Amino acid sequence: MSEAPVRETGINKSTIVRSSSATWRRSVRERAVRASFRALERAAPGLGSLWAERLWLTVRHADRSRSAPAAPGGVVTIPLRATGDGPAFVAEVWGDSGPVVYLIHGWGGHRGQFAGFVAPLAAAGFRVVAIDAPSHGDSGPGSFGPKRALITEFIAALHAAPRVFGPAHAIVGHSLGGGAAATAALDGLPAGRLVLISPMPDAGAYLHGFAAALGAGDRIRAGLERRLERRAGRPLSMFDAAARARAAHDAALPPLLVIHDEHDRQVPYSLGRSVAAAWRGARLVATNGLGHNRILRDPGVIRTALDFVGAATAATPR
Repeated sequence: MSEAPVRETGINKSTIVRSSSATWRRSVRERAVRASFRALERAAPGLGSLWAERLWLTVRHADRSRSAPAAPGGVVTIPLRATGDGPAFVAEVWGDSGPVVYLIHGWGGHRGQFAGFVAPLAAAGFRVVAIDAPSHGDSGPGSFGPKRALITEFIAALHAAPRVFGPAHAIVGHSLGGGAAATAALDGLPAGRLVLISPMPDAGAYLHGFAAALGAGDRIRAGLERRLERRAGRPLSMFDAAARARAAHDAALPPLLVIHDEHDRQVPYSLGRSVAAAWRGARLVATNGLGHNRILRDPGVIRTALDFVGAATAATPR
C-alpha cells in the first residue's frame, strides 16, 4: 500500500455474464424507456417525474448466494420510531457486551454482505449489530410500501438501533449505507468512528446520473428532485456529505476511513475521494480490481477496517 493525498493508500464487480439474447432484450427495453422519457420530457414532464420517482424508490435485491453466511447471531426486530409504532427493521447481533459496531448495507443489499466482518470484530471484543434496512433483507416494508425505500429509512435505522444496543463505537456502511452513515453523523448521531466502503455520499450527484440514464431532461429531473425532497422532508443538498463536511469547519466530526475501488462501476471512486478530502483528518484507501460489492469480501479490506475501528480502543481492556 502506498500513501497519497488525503492519506490515500492502495490495496491490490463481479461480472454477470448474460446470453446475447438476454442482452439484446435488455437493450431493447432500455431504448424503449429512454424514448418514452424523451417524449414525456416534451409532452408531460409531471408524469415523467412520477414514473422516475417510482423507479428511484423501487428496490432490486442483491443475490444472497454470493455472501458466505456468518455464524448465526441473535435476530431482533426494532421499530424505526421511538414511539414504537409504524415500520420496523431487522438486525442481527453477535456478542453480549463490548463497544458496539453497527454494519449497514447499501441499496438492494442485505446484512449478510458483511459476513466476513463479523467474526474478526467479535474476536476483537466488539458487539456487532448488522442491520437490514426497511424493504431490504429480512426486514418488512418501510414507510413507502413493499419493495420501496429511501435513504431516510437507512438513516432512521441508524438512529433507532442505538436505542436498543447503545451508542456506536463505530459504524461501517457500504454504498448507500455509507452515505446514510455520513449523513447521520453530520446530523449529530454520536459515533466514535466511521468506515465508508464504496460510499454513495451525494444524492444530488446520483440523481443527475439516474436521470441521464433514463433519458430524462431538465424538466423531469427537476420534478423528480422536488418529489424526492417532499418524501425526504429536506433538500437533497442535505445528503451531500462532502459539502456538509466542508461547511462544518471546526465542528467535531468522528474519525473517518473511506475505502473505495478506483474502478467501481456503480459508484464512481471520485465520490469517495471527495468526501474523504472534505472531511478533516479522513483517510482514503484506494483498491484496484475489487469493484463495488466484492470489496466487502476482500481480506485486506476487512483487516484495514478492523484496524481502524480498533485503533481507538487498542489500549483499553475490553
